[in-house]
Formats: sequence, C-alpha cells, structure tokens
Amino acid sequence: MKEARDSWILGPDSSGRALRIEDGRIADFGTDLEIGPFHLSCEGARIEVGRVNAHTHIYSGLVPFGMPAPEPPPENFVQILERIWWRLDRAFDEQSLRAATRYYVAEALLAGTTTLIDHHESPGLIEGSLDVLADGCGELGVRSLLCYGATERNGGPDEGARGLRESARFLRENRNPLLRGAVALHASFTVSDDTIREAAAICRSTGSSLHVHLAEDVADVEDARKRGFGGPLERLIELGAPLEGSILAHGVHLDRKQVERARDEGAWLVQNPRSNRGNGVGYPTSLAFSSRVALGTDGFPADMAAEEAALLNEADTNDDDRATIAERVKGGWRMASDLFGIRLTEEPRAGDAADLRVVDDKGRVQHVIVNGIVLVRHGQLISGDIDRIRTEAEEEAGRLWRRMEKI
Repeated sequence: MKEARDSWILGPDSSGRALRIEDGRIADFGTDLEIGPFHLSCEGARIEVGRVNAHTHIYSGLVPFGMPAPEPPPENFVQILERIWWRLDRAFDEQSLRAATRYYVAEALLAGTTTLIDHHESPGLIEGSLDVLADGCGELGVRSLLCYGATERNGGPDEGARGLRESARFLRENRNPLLRGAVALHASFTVSDDTIREAAAICRSTGSSLHVHLAEDVADVEDARKRGFGGPLERLIELGAPLEGSILAHGVHLDRKQVERARDEGAWLVQNPRSNRGNGVGYPTSLAFSSRVALGTDGFPADMAAEEAALLNEADTNDDDRATIAERVKGGWRMASDLFGIRLTEEPRAGDAADLRVVDDKGRVQHVIVNGIVLVRHGQLISGDIDRIRTEAEEEAGRLWRRMEKI
C-alpha cells in the first residue's frame, strides 16, 4: 500500500543530503536535518528528480506479452500503423485496457518515472476510456496527463466528434489533483479540417492544451500540402488551434523555421528516439532550434534511462550536438511543471514537488516518491501487487491478440 505521511525525511543519501517532505512538497533540504520518527534511508544511493515521459501510449502495456507480428510485414510507416497499431487499438475492451494501464504504470514507477503524458486511442471503447486509464493511474499513484486522440480513420466525422467529447468530458469531470486532461488529435492526416476546428474550440473554452502527433512521417506533410497548407503545423495554426502549452509529438519532418515558430508560439515538441528508429521515419535534426523539447517513448516502456541512451546513440549517428540534446531530459521537468502547475528542477530544492527517485551506484531504482507518497520502496512496488498485475496483463494479452487477429 502507498505510504503517506504529513512530514518525513528522505535520506541522507550518498552525498549526505536529506530532504524533509511535507504536504507533497520538499519543505527543506541539507546535510544537517534532524531525522524524525520516520525516514527512508538512501545509503549508497543518490536522490534525484523523478523522470518524465513526455509522450507515450499507456495502452501499449500488453505489447511485451507476445503481440503477434503482422502479415505481411509492413514496408512503410503508414503500413506499420495500419497493420499493427491501428489493429491493436481497435481490439481493446475495458478489461484489456485496465490490464494494460496497470502494467504500464507499474513498470514506469519501478523504472523511476513519476509522470506520464499519455495519448490514448481505443476506437471500440471511446466513451469512458479515459476513466479506465485514470483509475489505473490513480490506484498506483503516478502523475499523469490523459486525453483521447480523436480520429476519423474508422468511423468518419462522428468518430472524431466522439473522441473530442471524451477528452472534453474528462476535462470537466476529473477531480484527482495528480491527473490532468488535454484535447487530442491522433494525427492531422487522419482528421478533417472541421475536427481540427472543433478541437481548437474546446481548447479555448476549457483553457486546455492540444496533444497531437505532428510531422512524424512525410505522409503527414504530404497530406497537409494536398489540403492546401504549407505543412501540418501551418494547418493547425490556420485552423485556429492554440499552440501555447500544446504538445506536438515527434516533429521529425519540421524544418528550422517551423520548429522556431512552434517554439515562439509556446508549444512543446517531444522527441521519441526508439520509436522513430523502429518506424524508420528519420531523425529530427531541426529540433535543435527549440528550447522547448522534451523526451518521450511513444508507447515504448517508460524506462527513461533507456530512452536517453537511445537519444545519445541516435544523436551520435546523426551528428547532432550532445550538449543540445542533453537539455531534452530537463525539458520534461519544465514541461510537467507547466502542465501540472508544480515546480520540478534538476536538483531538488525547497518548494519543488516531491516527485523523486532514489538510484544506487549501479543505476538501480531503490525508492520512488510521487507527491510526497512512497510508491516504490527498496526496489519493490508497494502501491500495487506487481505479481498480480503482471499475471492479469499476461492473461488479458492472450485475449487481446485473439481479437486482434479477427480485425
């Protein structure tokens, strides 16, 4: 079970530093704090800020349990979507989505990731789908942003409208302070101009941000140009979508001027190295021209150390500047601070949200704290039964694959 206390001490760690945590915030820190009746030892380890996964798909939580390979194998990005991910998302029911959510979140916490910025699609389960995600996130204690990626690829404009209504409903009804909502589109090449205009209207009326896949593949750029726009970014802007605080995932095929415009408009761009490499869509060199770039996994497990390693590898392969891309890890903390109205900084300090991880000298996560509540202790998930979560996920995965085969 979660360990919640009004005031307690984390540490001291290997540097001798300890933190006093009160009401979900860091109240004090230093090397001479008095150890009270409850403290969590960090001997031989260091206290760090929890990691942020700035763009993911929690529904991919069942993928590690043997998702069948597509036949015939896809030859390009659109075929990858059609033969894998768009079949997968159509196969979800409430039980499988619940299992995927709990497993993905549990593994994220065990990896030291304390915030998930999610982008969800389940065309066979639109209404109420964000509540299923919210229940799993709330149960295990992760901080998360949830939204439904509206699309017209299966049911036309009505499907798009239903997706937007689900995001709007969640924005109105959510009461969990650790959860936030947004308005979302799957990708602009799967929606009409009217759906984008409606998404923009909901953003304005609710004061929320937009979360959308943008220029992930050249197909998105070509589609926008066929519709008479300079590109997918220009299409969003010309149709009234507010970019201030919005999340533009990928941006692989944006040029320098477009990246600079997104930056100047206040949008966040999110790089997803493992996904981009796996899908063969290219490397987003132009992201170097924005100071508002964060790191996401696009459905890969929320192990941000693995994502950072992939980022460094891809940067070296593509002659990108390591100093510049190092800022993308910090970007996640800045982005989460903006979205959740908290403060996360590279070095924990008084007033910051108590979203923390404790890592030993071999990089193993020992403790994880979100909003001052201990969720992982001595490497073990305590906010849920990981064995039961894993068993349920494996069982539901088998059911999901059988439904997927019929689509």
